[in-house]
Amino acid sequence: MEFSYAEPDPYTQFTMAARHRFEKTSDFDARLQDEVRSFPRNERDVIVFVHGFNSTQAETVFRAAQLTYDLETPGATVIYSWPSLGSPLGYAYDADSILFARDGLENLLRHLKKAGANRIVLVAHSMGSMLAMETLRQIEIKSPNWSERNLGGVVLMSPDLDIDVFRSQMRRFEKVPQPFLVLVSRKDTILNLSRRIRDYRCRERLGSLSSLDLVSDMPIDISDTTQFSNNAESGHFVAATSPALLSLFNSARETAEAFQKGNAKLSVNDFLPGTILRTGQVTGVSVTPVATLRR
Repeated sequence: MEFSYAEPDPYTQFTMAARHRFEKTSDFDARLQDEVRSFPRNERDVIVFVHGFNSTQAETVFRAAQLTYDLETPGATVIYSWPSLGSPLGYAYDADSILFARDGLENLLRHLKKAGANRIVLVAHSMGSMLAMETLRQIEIKSPNWSERNLGGVVLMSPDLDIDVFRSQMRRFEKVPQPFLVLVSRKDTILNLSRRIRDYRCRERLGSLSSLDLVSDMPIDISDTTQFSNNAESGHFVAATSPALLSLFNSARETAEAFQKGNAKLSVNDFLPGTILRTGQVTGVSVTPVATLRR
């Protein structure tokens, strides 16, 4: 991802085209509704992107713009920018910031639905996955089954989440919103470092999952992106920095849309590359590397 603040090349670089501050919430709502209504009725979605550790607001904006452009996502994209220190040495600071930011994300998700979003798709990366899951957990405590009724899907990319913590969060859902997709890579050095920071005896992180044994009973989909990490700019963000994977994501979406026009009950998850496992339908799973398993 290349960006420039002065004399950018619009064909190869991202830059900030404009900055506008909404004085009133109603002004934001009007802008969002105009954006959503510019799409066909069946594509009036709002994607909420939650960034990860060590990410400034500007970097988050450019990354969200890149994903929106490369994946040709329908509808509007809204960024929830929580206060990361924006430093590789700010891990503890960012972990505290996540707890601070939960109420704000809850308010945003609830408001977007009231503002007229057709479907809300929650996409989180790395440590942002902890924020997303903690927020959904507290929403479910207050409003049981809100997530399943109001979310059009959840995507966790390289989630920096302890597996036991993830299980405890998932137990709060009466019904898990679908699709619920987790992108993992066994070559994620950042998540391996995250594990070491805590203690070498800790369980592996959800985003570097090497076995389905601990999540096989949950109604979630796991996509193993390990094979694409070698050509990715970032092994901790393979989904956004592997040209091959981005291309295959688009092909999967186009194929799914073609099947849906023929009334086939298939989703984009059914055509994603790599190992795809619908863990809620897997029984008797032993300790087996994800890469050796097939649906």
